[in-house]
Amino acid sequence: MSFDFIVVIFLIGFVGSFISGMVGIGGSIIKYPMLLYIPPMLGYMAFSAHEVSGISAIQVFFATIAGVWAYRKSGYLNKTLITYMGGAILIGSFIGGYGSTMISESAINIVYAVLATLAVIMMFLPKKNLDDRPIEEVVFNKWLAAGLAFVVGIAAGIVGAAGAFILVPIMLVVLKIPTRMTIATSLAITFISSIGSTIGKIATDQILYGPAAVMIVASILAAPLGAKVGQKMNTKYLQWILAGLILATAIKIWLDIL
Repeated sequence: MSFDFIVVIFLIGFVGSFISGMVGIGGSIIKYPMLLYIPPMLGYMAFSAHEVSGISAIQVFFATIAGVWAYRKSGYLNKTLITYMGGAILIGSFIGGYGSTMISESAINIVYAVLATLAVIMMFLPKKNLDDRPIEEVVFNKWLAAGLAFVVGIAAGIVGAAGAFILVPIMLVVLKIPTRMTIATSLAITFISSIGSTIGKIATDQILYGPAAVMIVASILAAPLGAKVGQKMNTKYLQWILAGLILATAIKIWLDIL
């Protein structure tokens, strides 16, 4: 890799990881299309969908570790939610990550676009009085949470994402978890999910380790910075930023597929 190509990959990783730390996602919703489209637009080699999903999987692992570390003393990490959803999504993401070698690149992009579309719809559904409840009064259906996480894990493992871009809307709309708790807890769940998808990608030799290493360094630097900014922002702004990112990505992927 040339130095300027390394800089491009680093900037993609830094921007994506900063936003991921801020809104509680692993960053694949942002970095997947950036890795797919920006290098060839600038005259560099294009990554295939399999290569992008492999790079995304391993960098999400490190980005979410950094994000969770920034939230460790915030009081927003719900351990019960992490246990139920994290365990289910780990199994699902390993199945999806390992099985992705049997799926064509166009199918991977379609899975990604469908996930993003569902997430967009949920983000724009009304979420009344979501953030009015005290943290200690938050309750949810544990087995519904686990079941939804398992399904998301399979689909997310296929595209090399950790699934937070759809987990966040599920936690907000279906499980009624307050925004800041959703953001912090989803980073922890996403970290667990990324273990399964990363192992699946490594086992099937789908990772380019040079670009992945550059993305990892960017992730470790940027995700904690984003998390600190997110803790100070108005929750409505955080929801709208996430909704806008998912919508833009869904539109771009669908336009390319169609």
